[in-house]
Amino acid sequence: MHRELVGLSSMATRPVLADLCEHLRLAHGTPVRFESAGGVEVARRVREGAGADLLVLAAGAIAALEREGHLLPGTVRPLWISQVVAAVPDGAPAPALGTVDDLRAALGSAARIAYSTGPSGTALVELLHRLGLADALADRLVQTPPGVPAGSLLSSGRADLAFQQHSELRDLPGVTVLGPLPGDTALTSLFSAAVPATAQDPDRARAALGLLATEEASRLAAARGMEPVRD
Repeated sequence: MHRELVGLSSMATRPVLADLCEHLRLAHGTPVRFESAGGVEVARRVREGAGADLLVLAAGAIAALEREGHLLPGTVRPLWISQVVAAVPDGAPAPALGTVDDLRAALGSAARIAYSTGPSGTALVELLHRLGLADALADRLVQTPPGVPAGSLLSSGRADLAFQQHSELRDLPGVTVLGPLPGDTALTSLFSAAVPATAQDPDRARAALGLLATEEASRLAAARGMEPVRD
């Protein structure tokens, strides 16, 4: 029996990786377990030499770790594209999001707007600057701690509008997902995988990495709100 491969991932990919680990175990006899945390925290752990066989993070974080020599050369693989969606508390009026003007109105009427420390949060702040709303909304923005879903602030009453990856909001109790942002305000994040330089069994890790991009794996990812990257 081979030892269990250990992966590290950001919270955005935790739901799909849970499904994929079960699939790899049952369909391919490959035991894999992922530990998920905030993307910034995971990248810090990799930089400090954390032992791991696989790594799944936002593409920008993966690219930085590759440049710094923390990944095995030639193992970086783009996997999934995730849309950022807006959400409100269950039972709250659902603002329209069909146009950019609708989005502006929703942002303007929200008392507290939750966003994450991950790539979706960075993209949202950049969007607010592009829309000329950053200053007007600055005192209404609430950034969650690393690893905490922005939607949790909706269910606890600490925010009335939230933005985050669809995979992190779609099954969260107390949350109603409104949908993606309209037109040219749409935000997406690319998630990639790689084998860290600290991998104990790099050959098995490379093989498992390939299994994450099979057609069946892509179907499971799509069911969790992740669009597979096509070659």
